[in-house]
Amino acid sequence: MTTPSVAIVGSGPSGCYLAQALRKQWSESEISVYDRLPVPYGLVRYGVAPDHPGTKAIARQFERLFTRDRVNFYGNVQVGHDITLDELRAAYDIVVLATGLYGDRAMNIPGETLAGVYRSGPLTRLLNDHPDEQGSEYRLGQRCVIVGNGNVAIDVLRLLSKSSEEFVGSEVSECGLSQVQRDALSRIDIVGRSPLSDAKFDTVMVKELAELSGVNFIVHQTPQALAEQGPRGEVLQRLAEIESNQDRRLEVHFHFGWTPVQLEGATSVERIHFSATGHESVNLVLEADSVVTAIGFAADSERDFNRDALVGPDADVAAGKLDEGLYCTGWFKRGPRGTIPENRMDSKRVAECIIADFAEHDESRPGYSAVAVKLVEATDFAGWQRIDACETDSAPQDRLRRKLTDLSNMVNVARQCDSGEQI
Repeated sequence: MTTPSVAIVGSGPSGCYLAQALRKQWSESEISVYDRLPVPYGLVRYGVAPDHPGTKAIARQFERLFTRDRVNFYGNVQVGHDITLDELRAAYDIVVLATGLYGDRAMNIPGETLAGVYRSGPLTRLLNDHPDEQGSEYRLGQRCVIVGNGNVAIDVLRLLSKSSEEFVGSEVSECGLSQVQRDALSRIDIVGRSPLSDAKFDTVMVKELAELSGVNFIVHQTPQALAEQGPRGEVLQRLAEIESNQDRRLEVHFHFGWTPVQLEGATSVERIHFSATGHESVNLVLEADSVVTAIGFAADSERDFNRDALVGPDADVAAGKLDEGLYCTGWFKRGPRGTIPENRMDSKRVAECIIADFAEHDESRPGYSAVAVKLVEATDFAGWQRIDACETDSAPQDRLRRKLTDLSNMVNVARQCDSGEQI
């Protein structure tokens, strides 16, 4: 029996966890991880909040895949542009799509296209120095409304509520931070469709808000209602009880059980209307200079594969199988739900499906050697290590790194070419 060649498209947590699981089973297989950017780790590098370096440290675990476990990394390769998915499938026995979901869910309400309405995905990428977001313009004004009450919404709330000094020791983008702090926010309303009992946030995320300086919290629930909600109510009650500071600079208001119905404004957003969830005749109107939506993620038609179009006659999508030799994992498979640990378990289950399908594998396709001629612009893991060293060596004194943001410059550094970007 020979061991199959494997291509994994996407180098985020799901792709890396899958590579780990397959390497344990097949010690001699050629396993290649592809990414459209010259750098690995996807969500860990560009999606996790830049002030959560502990979560980003998971990349050190993945590093061993490429330095010790002989998994190959090929960056600067966009499947569907530099090489087709069919060409990749012809070269490898197994192809796994672990590309995640690039888009944000829309509210689908009138006024959503007004200036000043932003989405959490691009905002988080901006604060993580993602190349796609360079040149973006943000004007938050003095009053911002965050729509959503999950962990991403709490991340956005925390990032917008911090002073510059509170980002010491983080990876936050200097340019991105200057964008969102251009105007001094005086009030943030965070509004969720679900009642508090069904809010999607983890209480540990809300507890972290208590460390913010100069912020007062107002929870639009009675103390009795909060007391009836167990740990969720308790953590919000503690926030509300934080004594006012002499240097108070920001008020944060929590609202639960309100569904957005309309945004209004002449040329940019000026107010947002909500109806009570389940009681449309009860309304809430909030003045807003900006709105940030954090209501989940979705496929982006310009960047993401159409998963349904890839389903073959022998598919078992629940197990991660799309077609003969074609699989999927992570959010591309499951939809936009689940934390990094949950996606780790999902990748292990998909690996089990793949291993079972190839238990009696008798021949192996050539893998990367069959497509190398088409991928002359690809970068490797050693190139990422050069980028990593460049970013950490140039970090300001109070930051962990200063990320490269220009794609051509990233490729130059990866290839040890001269760079014109001042970092």
